[in-house]
Amino acid sequence: MIDSGDAARVVDTLAKNLTGVAMNKSNFVKLPDTFWGYYARGHDGKGKFAVIVTYSEKGDDVDDLLKMYEQWIAKNKTNS
Repeated sequence: MIDSGDAARVVDTLAKNLTGVAMNKSNFVKLPDTFWGYYARGHDGKGKFAVIVTYSEKGDDVDDLLKMYEQWIAKNKTNS
C-alpha cells in the first residue's frame, strides 16, 4: 500500500507535469474538434501511477469512461 507521503509526491509530480503540458499551447494545436484525451503514467520502486484527462462534446463519452473505471475498481479492489 502506498503511504501518504508517497501519494502526496505522486500527485505533486503529476500536477507539475500537467502544468507543463498546459502551458505549451502547441500540445493542443492538432486536437480533434469534438473530443480529445491526454494520459501520463509513471512509476517508482513501489508501483505505477497514471492520470487520464478526457474531453468530449458528447457527455456520454466521459460518463462511459468513468463507468469503465468504476467497474475496474469494483472488479479489482481488495478489502484491506
